[in-house]
Parts: sequence; structure tokens; C-alpha cells
Amino acid sequence: MGVADLAEYPWDSVAPYAARARAHPDGMVDLSVGSPVDPTPPVIAEALARATDAHAYPQTVGTPALREAIAAWYARRRGVTALGAENVLPTIGSKELVALLPLLLGLGPGDVVVHPRAAYPTYEVGAKLVGATPVAADDPAEWPVDAKLVWINSPGNPDGRVLDAAALRAAADRAREIGAVLASDECYAELGWDAPWDREPIPSVLDPRASGGSLGGLLSVYSLSKQSNLAGYRAAFVAGDADLVARLLTARKHLGLMLPAPVQAAMAAALADDAHVEEQKALYRRRRDVLRPAVEAAGFRVDHSEAGLYVWATEGRDGWDSLGRLADLGILAGPGHFYGAHFPEHVRFSLTATDERIDEAADRLRRA
Repeated sequence: MGVADLAEYPWDSVAPYAARARAHPDGMVDLSVGSPVDPTPPVIAEALARATDAHAYPQTVGTPALREAIAAWYARRRGVTALGAENVLPTIGSKELVALLPLLLGLGPGDVVVHPRAAYPTYEVGAKLVGATPVAADDPAEWPVDAKLVWINSPGNPDGRVLDAAALRAAADRAREIGAVLASDECYAELGWDAPWDREPIPSVLDPRASGGSLGGLLSVYSLSKQSNLAGYRAAFVAGDADLVARLLTARKHLGLMLPAPVQAAMAAALADDAHVEEQKALYRRRRDVLRPAVEAAGFRVDHSEAGLYVWATEGRDGWDSLGRLADLGILAGPGHFYGAHFPEHVRFSLTATDERIDEAADRLRRA
């Protein structure tokens, strides 16, 4: 399989439901795609503006200031102190890396890529792009012995499930046993809600409790889209095994995958400032505290959702039917069908709407 053989983009199939939702007399509340709606923090925008004289090619490896900021952030916010400049690499958003990682690692037909059962679809797309075989499995004991790349996702998209340090250690041990690269998508790690993640950091696969003190075979993928409202900047990075990072860097140099210099400066500023992250988290906490009980009042059961930007819920019928019911309320959500074959009765509600729109959705759900 190649690019020409990929399925239609899944969100296109939501268009009829969006049309129904827009017909609501009080307008549509879009809780489907997790795209930030809040302003870029001034500390970041100012850093971007100062760096706009970017007449030379940017560094694929990232500026020294950015690499130092990434390593310092892992130490300060994630408890990972073993990272040097050789362990980190900026990327043009995290989706690009997720989609291209099988290619950049040299995978192809006959190789197996494992991903979670409730999964962001790009893990499967990346495997199919190179002709590899995607396999959905959560339990490390079920990972095929011939897997070459294993994706884990904590906190999960769409389900908000968090893997604790023990679960991450089991994943790392199994990946090393079968000789697979373990890539951990951790893009929502600053957004923990339920105990114990409301009071302690969500662990990274690079945490010594998970890694066993060695970064060998491990990659952590992170994005500033969620915690810093930088989706439009395409600001992300990967960290971990220095040998793997060097392989990725070489491939990315050949492909010209360079993060614009002003964005690199903005990222360094964002990573050095914790205050704006706490402010943004407070906004999302308030929206979640309004939306989740309203979803439950409307007859949905919420599963996991202990962290991240989504409420993952089911009312016990096909997700497309639930999507239709919600559209008639003027609410657009995401069907569980988009996130693998294992959760056809779920829908995903995003917290990325303004306070006014979240309040409006909650009011409609309570009256449903």
C-alpha cells in the first residue's frame, strides 16, 4: 500500500451530521476535532515576533536553545533527567512524526506495527503507508514477537486512559524482549484530571521507573498544541534513545523536514514558562467540570477520560446513531468508529470549545 491506496479522510463522513447540527436554531456546538480555541500566550507570540528575521535555513536538529529547553522541560515537568542534546529532536507537529516514523525507521512490507485498540488513526496510516501490517493490542503479552514498532498512547486519544509507571515498565520490557522500538505518544501529559493524576505528574516512558534507567529502544513524542495552544505553529518534538534520534535526524535532513526558525524560538519560550500551561489547564478543567456531568445526565456512560482533552462516552448503541441524536441537539462529536474497530458504540466529545459553547452544549444535553 502507498499514498494512493489510503482510505478517504475519515472526517469527511461527518459532514452530513455537521449540516444537521448547523440547522439547530441556536447554532452548532462543535465538540468534534480537538483544535484549540484559546489565544496563543503572549510570552510565546512575543518570542515568535522577535525571531521573524529568519533569512537562513533553520537547523533540522534544532537550535541549541531549543534542545536545551526540551531537555530542561523533561527534567522539570516529567522527572526525566538523562537527556542531552543528542537525545532530542524538534518535529513539524506530532502527527507528521507519527505518520512518518515507520518510514523513517526503514519499515516496510512484512513488518508489524502495534498500536492501541482505541487509537488515533494515524498510527495505522503510518504503517499502511510503508506496506507494514498494523495490529491493535493493548496488553504487551499480546504484542506479536515480530513487531518492529509499538505505539503506546498515554494519556490516550480518544479515551483519556493513563498508563502508570508500572504499565509503562511492562511495555518497555516487552518491547525490548521482542526487539521492537517503543514509541510513546504523550501529547496530553500536562492535562491530568482524576486522582492521582490531578496531583502528580503523568509519567513518561523515559521516566527511570518506566525505562529501567536506560533509554535504549524508547522514544517519547510530545506536542505543544494542547498545553500551549500552538496547533497552528506545528510545534512538537521527539526524545529518547540517542541512536534512534540520530537515525531520525539523518532521514529528516535528507527530506528537508525543518521546523521554521521562528517556531523554534517560540517553542523554547513556551517550554520555559509553566505559568501559561497552568492557566490553560484551569480553563480546560472548568470546561470538563461542566461538560462531563451533562454528558452523563444525557444517558451516556463515560469511560476512562481521566486525562486529556476528551470525554469518551457511550449510550450503548452504534456511535453513528449517537452522533445523529447529538446533531439534532446541535452538537457535533466524533464517532468511535474513527478510532479503530473495537469501540463502535462510543463517541468522543472535545473540550476545545469556548466556555460559552461548552455551557450551551451542557444545557442542551441536560434538557435532552
